[in-house]
Amino acid sequence: MAEPVTTGAEAHGGGAFPPFQAETFASQLFWLAVTFALLYWFLAKVALPRIGGTIAQRHDKIQGDLHEAIAAKKEAEAAGLAYEAALSDAKSRSQAIAAETHQRLQAETDAKRRELDAALAEKLAAAEKVISETKSAALTHVEGIATDAADAILQRVLGDKPPQEQVSAAVKTAMKG
Repeated sequence: MAEPVTTGAEAHGGGAFPPFQAETFASQLFWLAVTFALLYWFLAKVALPRIGGTIAQRHDKIQGDLHEAIAAKKEAEAAGLAYEAALSDAKSRSQAIAAETHQRLQAETDAKRRELDAALAEKLAAAEKVISETKSAALTHVEGIATDAADAILQRVLGDKPPQEQVSAAVKTAMKG
């Protein structure tokens, strides 16, 4: 015999979808309340405190980092001001050292120049003395040479040797005048 053809709903227990059956509303509402209460308890006691702790830790870390950044910024500004002050002080000290060195070198240069001027003046005086002595010696020799030359010229012109005293007196007179 042939079995009767059944639809899918009848094969699985009958008619309507179970959540829409009025007989199961009470048990469904009970289990909904139990599940909601367990979920609420789990969220309130386990998940949300962990999430809140993580958020609090992040907030504290961010606040700590902000405070550190502010402190580091203040330190950097203080270090920058100290650097500027040190740089300004170093510049003024270097300018003072440069001015002092310039003055010292100028004084040394002036002292050496005075020493050289004195040495040159001394050498110039000695050279003038030597020149004067050489000139005097040369003039005495010039007089002798002039006398000899005049004597030789007169001897050639006149043919006789003129008296030496007269030639010397004539040369002395010519050299003075």
